[in-house]
Amino acid sequence: MNAIATQMKRCAAALSVLLLSASILAACGKDDADAAKQGETDEKGLPAPARASGSVTGMPDDPGPGTAAPVTGEPPPPEMPIVIDGELDPANPETGLLPGGVEPESDPAPDDSASQTAAEPTPEDAIAVVRDYYDSINSGSFARAYSLWSDGGRSSGQSPEQFAAGFAETAKVDVEIQQPGRVDAAAGSRYIEVPVAISATRKDGSVRKYVGAYTLRRAVVDGASAEQRAWRIGSADIREVKP
Repeated sequence: MNAIATQMKRCAAALSVLLLSASILAACGKDDADAAKQGETDEKGLPAPARASGSVTGMPDDPGPGTAAPVTGEPPPPEMPIVIDGELDPANPETGLLPGGVEPESDPAPDDSASQTAAEPTPEDAIAVVRDYYDSINSGSFARAYSLWSDGGRSSGQSPEQFAAGFAETAKVDVEIQQPGRVDAAAGSRYIEVPVAISATRKDGSVRKYVGAYTLRRAVVDGASAEQRAWRIGSADIREVKP
């Protein structure tokens, strides 16, 4: 009888332990549930922060071509001149210097004399041509006299040989040049008349006198050569004066 009572006491004690353990587990489960419920309430009350895309600088993690570098707030370092074998690279326009550190020469000042156009021939220049013409004849320089006619001498209406033969019997020529007329305009040219009085002494001693005028011309069109712009004899109206 005593053994049965002892066994019943042990069973009652074990049952008490089991009930106490179950109560503790139930209390812990309730605390966890309350904590979980409280966490859900907190998450609903405060929005979770959004995750930023890319790096913290706001730039793409791997910038592609044409993407600007991040702004750091500091100025970029100055570009240094490229040095090759101790000399500045002439291909580097940033240096502004030639190899060896030599500064490039500045453009030379314009030459005022070169920019000025040649002086226009004057009536006095026309007189000088007529005087040169007769000086050349008297010195026997018939080629020079022939060239003082315009169009390379062809305006004289003779070949160089015919022109020279025309003075075969002439010993000397004296010319008195009178006041020239005014310079007049023609299509693409200018002309002027130079009156003359001529005394030609022949080799036989005879003397012949002439009066008249030479008409000198020059070109003024664009592209005309210096020779074409100079006064040249274009024509002559010379008449012999009978005694």
